[in-house]
Amino acid sequence: MKRMRSFRIGRLFGIPIELDLTFLVVLPLFAYLIGSSLGEYGRLLNEWLGPAAAVDVSALTGDTTLAFAVGSLAAIGLFTGVVLHELGHSLVAMRFGFPISSITLWLFGGVAQLTEMPEDWKQELYIAIAGPVVSVALGVISYAAFSVVAPVGGTAVAVVRFLLAYLAVMNVALAAFNMLPGFPMDGGRVLRALLARTRPYAQATQYAAEVGKLFAILLGLFGLFGGGGLFLVAIAFFIYIGASSEAQRTTMAAAFEGVAVSDIMTPRDDVRTVTIDTSIAELFSRMLSERHTGYPVVEGGRVVGVVTLDDAQSVREVERDAYTVGEVMSDQLHAVAPDADAMDALEQMQESGVGRLLVMDGENLVGLISRTDLMTALDIIKQRGALDAAGGERPTSVEQPN
Repeated sequence: MKRMRSFRIGRLFGIPIELDLTFLVVLPLFAYLIGSSLGEYGRLLNEWLGPAAAVDVSALTGDTTLAFAVGSLAAIGLFTGVVLHELGHSLVAMRFGFPISSITLWLFGGVAQLTEMPEDWKQELYIAIAGPVVSVALGVISYAAFSVVAPVGGTAVAVVRFLLAYLAVMNVALAAFNMLPGFPMDGGRVLRALLARTRPYAQATQYAAEVGKLFAILLGLFGLFGGGGLFLVAIAFFIYIGASSEAQRTTMAAAFEGVAVSDIMTPRDDVRTVTIDTSIAELFSRMLSERHTGYPVVEGGRVVGVVTLDDAQSVREVERDAYTVGEVMSDQLHAVAPDADAMDALEQMQESGVGRLLVMDGENLVGLISRTDLMTALDIIKQRGALDAAGGERPTSVEQPN
């Protein structure tokens, strides 16, 4: 799922820590919600922790500035716990040899971006449970610190005890919530790992995704009619989309296993190109007649850019004879090697937000692969699989229409 632009704030154990722009909205919102309900939160904590571990609610209420400050500290502490939760996943994944590209905080919490997902069920199980284990440990540590701080000493002590009690409960709640069975939450990955002990990885993913989607529907209904609120509905939607995306990604990865870019790409001899001197009017004519929406731009035998329909549409119709491709093209080349996996090419397109990749062998253009090529190949592979299952003849290669 593609999110808004993020920016880096530092590193932990060599892993970049990033903040999504949505986080800048949710952090002050959480600070406000916590700060405006300190009395209610304090009473709930007293109920959960028992009278022997009471929080002085009266010392927390009545001062708006204090309330917002405590709410801000609680929100920062909560999201620090989220970072450490994701760091738990990340360190175990790195222990198994799976690099982490970043840990990102965003609207719905945090996510550790693995560059590759493990298909060994034991590795996925250990990685998935590492985050909740860290959260539970943080909750225990927070409660232990809360127990050490004596319940006397005025407002400062009341604030410290409230924060420690709040973080103790919320970190355990975070672990419990993440263990619910829905992708991309930890519980969904644990369920897939357990299912993958006795069945193929792709099939385990499908089963786990169906459970996750059912759970998301129930959660959404509870949010709408059970008093859970719109935030639960949003989380349910996120889980449903995450489960569907995970199932689709895994199915495609299984289908493209052993398929290289060179098996699917349009070869160099069949690639249509334009020059930097081609007028925008001529470009539109070629797009219409050749039914292409993007072309490599070549100068002196070298690829110098890519021009797409969106680029061409940036020029007003009355000026299209006067403007050339070289004036509107993008010189940022998104390329892939011919021996790269087809699935890697698709994921690169999704991450870069482009519909096609140049296939380059060093500085030489050897072909072009588009999203349409990949989807057509996927359909052919699925049909081939259906034929194999029915005992039909298996084609020896995947051929793309010109």
